[in-house]
Amino acid sequence: MIQRYQKGSRMSQAVSYGGLVYIAGQVAENRKADIEGQTRDVLGKIDALLKEAGIDRSRLLAVNVFLPAITDFEAMNGIYDSWIDIENPPARACVEARLADPDLRVEMTAVAAL
Repeated sequence: MIQRYQKGSRMSQAVSYGGLVYIAGQVAENRKADIEGQTRDVLGKIDALLKEAGIDRSRLLAVNVFLPAITDFEAMNGIYDSWIDIENPPARACVEARLADPDLRVEMTAVAAL
């Protein structure tokens, strides 16, 4: 059965199917925050979506990180590394990419096991 979380007219924030939950690209609410603040916000959104699906970050399989300025890599990792479940780290990719809004400093997608 397909289950959609936080459905909108264009997309769902997460979709579960076949024992997996796919989390759409999450961005910060406060687009004027620095990279650390935006990273905390994005990770909080991922936590909330995982909780809504009935799981937590220990079930993460993969995280994709998009940074418009790769120079933010270390600062983003400072927040990410303190958030991640060190006993169950997911696979991860991090790429430099232009985001939809020039004020965005980070966007993340994720896949987790139900």
